[in-house]
Amino acid sequence: MTDIIAGVEIPESAAVAAATRLLRDTTGPLIFDHSRRVFLFASLHAQRLGLRPDPELLYVSAVFHDTGLLTPFSEEEQRFELDSADHARAFLLGRGYPEDAAEVVWTAVAPHTTPGIPGRMGPETAVTHYGVLTDAVGWGLDGLDEARVDEIVAAHPRGDFKKEFLQTFVAGLENRPDTTYGTVNADVLEHFVPSFRRTSLVERVNDAPWPS
Repeated sequence: MTDIIAGVEIPESAAVAAATRLLRDTTGPLIFDHSRRVFLFASLHAQRLGLRPDPELLYVSAVFHDTGLLTPFSEEEQRFELDSADHARAFLLGRGYPEDAAEVVWTAVAPHTTPGIPGRMGPETAVTHYGVLTDAVGWGLDGLDEARVDEIVAAHPRGDFKKEFLQTFVAGLENRPDTTYGTVNADVLEHFVPSFRRTSLVERVNDAPWPS
């Protein structure tokens, strides 16, 4: 039976089913429901804007976009968004998907917290970003049908999302604070971690090993 929420059909494929199981088994309700809402809001924005992302690749992008916060995928210290994107790419390649499909998903996940740029890129990248913005900060919410938004939240409740989401960010970033340089993630550590000190571009330029 096809799963439809707020008029959005959840893609039916072995990869989608596996991604859903992985998300459910390795995260808690906060990230599971958030990620599913991101897919649904992203799909509504695609409809509103006349964009046609691949539904399966969009779903996988939404499922993996925050996984790097919980289980770093790389042995090297890097931005959680890159951990998430690398994890998504490996997931698809491990299931025989072509490199170009895996690259679409990687590109949708990696810049999802970067202001301004994703919206000028491909449809999967643009609407993943828009879905994240809608669920995290309410961007574009007033342009979506209220009844459909209510149906999405009924299917995937927000609970105490604001508090728990920020706590998840702190837990996922406080042991790799240098990776937040130049990103919105630094805002979270600056607010919640008293010992965190943001390094500015001015400092990096002035401290560079050049005489002038």
